[in-house]
Amino acid sequence: MSVPDSSGDPLSRERAHLTHSRAALRSMREDVESLDIRDVTANWVNAEVLTRQIEERVKALADLSHTPLFFGRLDYLHSPGADRAEGAEESEGREAPFLQGRRWETGGRFYIGRRHVHDADGDPMVIDWRAPVSQPFYRASKKNPLDIALRRRFGYTAGDLTAYEDEHLSDPTDSPGAAATSKLLQQEIERPRVGPMRDIVATIQPEQDEIVRSGLGGSVCVQGGPGTGKTAVGLHRVAYLLYAHRDRLARTGTLVIGPNASFLHYIEQVLPALGELEVKQATVDDLVAHVEVRGTDEAAAAVVKGDARMAEVLRRAVRSHVTMPVEPVVVVRGSRRWRVPAYELEVIVRELLDRDIRYGAAREALPQRIAHAVLVQMERSGEAPDDRVQDAVARNTAVKAAVKEVWPPVDPAKLVLRLLSDADFLATHAEGILTEDEQKTILWSKPARSVKSAKWAAADAVLIDEATDLVQRTHSLGHVVLDEAQDLSPMQYRAVGRRCTTGSATVLGDLAQGTTPWATRSWEEALTHLGKGDAVVEELTAGFRVPTDVITYASRLLPHIAPGLTPVASVRENPGFFEVRPATADLADTEVVAACEELLRNEGSVGLIAADARVPALAEALTAAGLTHLAPGEETTLTTRLTLVPASLAKGLEYDYVVLDEPRAVVDGEPDERTGLRRLYVSLTRAVSGLIVTHAAPLPPQLSQDRSES
Repeated sequence: MSVPDSSGDPLSRERAHLTHSRAALRSMREDVESLDIRDVTANWVNAEVLTRQIEERVKALADLSHTPLFFGRLDYLHSPGADRAEGAEESEGREAPFLQGRRWETGGRFYIGRRHVHDADGDPMVIDWRAPVSQPFYRASKKNPLDIALRRRFGYTAGDLTAYEDEHLSDPTDSPGAAATSKLLQQEIERPRVGPMRDIVATIQPEQDEIVRSGLGGSVCVQGGPGTGKTAVGLHRVAYLLYAHRDRLARTGTLVIGPNASFLHYIEQVLPALGELEVKQATVDDLVAHVEVRGTDEAAAAVVKGDARMAEVLRRAVRSHVTMPVEPVVVVRGSRRWRVPAYELEVIVRELLDRDIRYGAAREALPQRIAHAVLVQMERSGEAPDDRVQDAVARNTAVKAAVKEVWPPVDPAKLVLRLLSDADFLATHAEGILTEDEQKTILWSKPARSVKSAKWAAADAVLIDEATDLVQRTHSLGHVVLDEAQDLSPMQYRAVGRRCTTGSATVLGDLAQGTTPWATRSWEEALTHLGKGDAVVEELTAGFRVPTDVITYASRLLPHIAPGLTPVASVRENPGFFEVRPATADLADTEVVAACEELLRNEGSVGLIAADARVPALAEALTAAGLTHLAPGEETTLTTRLTLVPASLAKGLEYDYVVLDEPRAVVDGEPDERTGLRRLYVSLTRAVSGLIVTHAAPLPPQLSQDRSES
């Protein structure tokens, strides 16, 4: 095991270890780049596969100059147990033979980082944060030191190691009382944010780590208020599962689902920074993109279309295409004619219906069932047909014609088109499920002529996805992460659930931030629709991102939007900057611009959040003032740090400083007050260091309690 020289200044020794570790990582990358595969590839296909694997390996071994290679150190009192050692080797994909079977000296020193690094002899320079031997870095405390003598955290400035902080967890002279807050931990949490979301691997807390390291076999739902780190926990859980179950997930696949493209762009660098390059990202709309969405629904129509009862309406509509046979099937083979009577065909059809298998699978099974009935007759007559004869009979023209008549193919998009266009067809299959008013709500006033000409809404695409699965099974992945899940409709949950029927899921969200008319009312209900009713629900209530004064102010809305939820308790020592500024109507835009200019004098990103209807006017005011600004999804830089954010797109984003324009307008921009207050709650909680609220209109009364600024 590589241990720095004990002489000299501790900080200099740690810097030396960082330098040697970077050199070791560079050597690992050069070793991969120098691999010659000419003698081990049997054909061009093997060569292409190996070349791609090598390219991916080189990318994974990249040394990111502004990303610390390691962020902590553990000094064990005794050698780590065999279970930890062997687990680390297995999880590293056999990259770490130094751990298994090694004779240990007393204790051991491990540098904890984003990925494993070893020297030329195979000895570890840095241990992957996901390895079992790294777990005490996140879990150990003075009350339960987990055999750790010393935990050291490192501080960095622009990629340079500049500080360290020690905790002597097993020192008997230290009191095991309340642990002092780590200054480096606070600095890392409060570090200015420019660019996309970054990982939290150096600051994962014990309650977060328990979720991150929970097993692949079970599903987990994380209820977390603003700033509790639920999104980061979900992404780090993916990274951990890929580490611990790499071969399995390489076969079955993983997927991260977010609410919109801006959000996915914001989080897309987290997993690559942790060495995971192959995880796919998508929105729910991407998953169900069977048709082009060009229209929108009224809220009432979208609510009905998103209701789980629509699944039964669709099931009935699909199965209605099956008709009972009225004519026999006559198969001619050579000089013989084999006749399957209509009553026997009806028995076959009813058996398939009773099995309740997918429509397409049953349709594929029907000709084989008919052929089997013919073969039974052949055997009774003394013939000895084999499987080839049965396959030939199943392909017989008469059999195929009967299948087409009795069990015709179903086009899911055409089926949904008919349901939404034909009042009688909808009434037949919605009887006892949807009321007459609900049926009228979802019927199109002007029926489309074809699938291509229809102005499909987002909820229609979800219905088509449901119908598609009734016809043919949807491919299931090994693990799915669903973020901002509180905004999904029951039918959207079903669409996501189809993508992990044989796998597991991590569901992330906050019931208080549900801003759709169909927003989730309870996680138990949502998980049932997802098909994961046995998932464990965890709640994160410690706030690491939103300053104390800001979250306290925003939490005034909770009794009105989510009465049963526990308010987030900020653990930040810095209360943050918070101010509510009234303005006159004629100077409202000027005040907003002035607030942006004020906050831009600080280091870090600035978000101007406003009701969607106010965005054009504010964009014009910013341009007139010479303030360059970005739209959500565009990456901030050191020279352009201001983003103008419509309130409808603010969810999941974060900025060092936020100016919130006209809270009343944010509330009024939604179809009902509760949804508007939830949208306001989201907008108020995007700041990491400071928030300025500007308003000319009166504040919503739910915010005005005990506050004179309004």
